[in-house]
Amino acid sequence: MAIEIRKIDTKCGLKKFVKWGIDLYKDNDCFVPPLVMDDVNTLDPHNNPAFDFCESIYFMAYDDGKPVGRIAGIINNVVNEKTGKKTLRFGWVDFIDDLRVSEALFRAVEVWGRSKGMEEIVGPLGFSDMDPEGMLVEGFDQEGTMATIYNYPYYPKHLEAMGFEKEADWVEFRMTVPDGIPERYQRISDIIKRKYELSTPKYTSAKKLVKDYGQEIFQLINEAYSELYGYSPLTPRQINRYISMYIPVLRLDNISLIVDKDKKLIGVGIAMPSMSKALIKCRGRMFPFGWIHLLKALRGQNDVVDLLLVAVKPEYQSKGVNSLLFTDLIPCFIKNGYKFAESNPELELNQKVQSQWGYFETRQHKRRRAFRKSL
Repeated sequence: MAIEIRKIDTKCGLKKFVKWGIDLYKDNDCFVPPLVMDDVNTLDPHNNPAFDFCESIYFMAYDDGKPVGRIAGIINNVVNEKTGKKTLRFGWVDFIDDLRVSEALFRAVEVWGRSKGMEEIVGPLGFSDMDPEGMLVEGFDQEGTMATIYNYPYYPKHLEAMGFEKEADWVEFRMTVPDGIPERYQRISDIIKRKYELSTPKYTSAKKLVKDYGQEIFQLINEAYSELYGYSPLTPRQINRYISMYIPVLRLDNISLIVDKDKKLIGVGIAMPSMSKALIKCRGRMFPFGWIHLLKALRGQNDVVDLLLVAVKPEYQSKGVNSLLFTDLIPCFIKNGYKFAESNPELELNQKVQSQWGYFETRQHKRRRAFRKSL
């Protein structure tokens, strides 16, 4: 029988769309499921401020009445205007190992993209860089993280069979948390701190942190990431959403701020205890008991910390300012019992970012890719 493609356009349909992507990996120990409602809210035009400048469409594939695949098509009009390209993004893509299924899914989303005047298709990408991006091409035996995509090894083979080619790669590193601050790192940090009159304030109140620097943190991210591949600048409405979503659940000792003599923010590093094992236990559900696993991961014993982001003002980049972030965070990591740190994805050509791991024991254990094809 031919593969049937159904458009998803209801809240109930979105829940099935998200849950199927989790069910496909029920026997895989490396897959870290998202919380169902988080993904539903991201995909729902009524809940995600990215729809102020994005369009999307969702499809599921069925074979003999059984769901066998899903895909999202996204048009980010701000990025397209910035790059001068007519690019269709694809994301939230999953399928069984059957080329009929993957071809049918991509055919559906490509037809939609061409009807909107798009000339190329690229992905996996989300609405913004706050969404997971990049298809795993190395590290299939490694446990995923909350902020990344996991997929089976046959996925990239399907894309290549459909004519997709490499557009950009991200690499990920696993680092051993040292027993103390490396001496050379501390020396550089002390020099930079004196030279530029910098300090690293700490907060014990999330409310005060948000009041003082909530907006500035995300404005700095916009500034620092503006030239990175596919970056979509966060709008005020998006910033407000992420402040309310993330700041209240972060451990404040895992946030490092660098400010100048006028208390202006020039650097930020945000880490979070790994939520991977807790999310695996939750299987996408917060209730009835999922929240207990998540709370334990956040507040209890955890030997892995995820380095969610590092951002430094462009004029301070390549000047050793990053050393302040880690001389600030390493003692906190040691105190909290973290033994390993996950870098999360970094563009393979971004030597500025990767050079900061030179003082740590590291291994590059994952690679993910954005694929491209002309429409």
